Amino acid sequence: MATDFLGRCDAIEESYEFMLGYAGKGISAEPGNEIRRHLERAAAALDGMGAACREALRDAGPESLERSRNFVSVLDRDASDSLAAIEMVLGQAAISSQMIDNLNASIHLRALLTDLFLISDVISASTPVLPEKP
Repeated sequence: MATDFLGRCDAIEESYEFMLGYAGKGISAEPGNEIRRHLERAAAALDGMGAACREALRDAGPESLERSRNFVSVLDRDASDSLAAIEMVLGQAAISSQMIDNLNASIHLRALLTDLFLISDVISASTPVLPEKP
């Protein structure tokens, strides 16, 4: 259902926004309670992202899923690559601002965000708007 996919998108976007702020703080090494929570939330959202996307596109209409099938494979790869990078960072004892800055700059994460924006637009355009009740 589209709400699952869109909720995952929101979690990833919110985590990315937090990471942008964290990267600018100049923290050299922190066990990272809050940054870890954001990274873990993003990782959970990425796990199964392709399936959630296919379901949302299927709900938007069979033509949306059929026309988007190849791109969903791209999203799957970008989600998997981003998840691998996030898991590597989560495996560190301390998470510095520099490490998060490099994660933010990762082409994998940037490609993923662009994928999510594009597919969200496709889903929104394919979902009929119900008239407001009087």
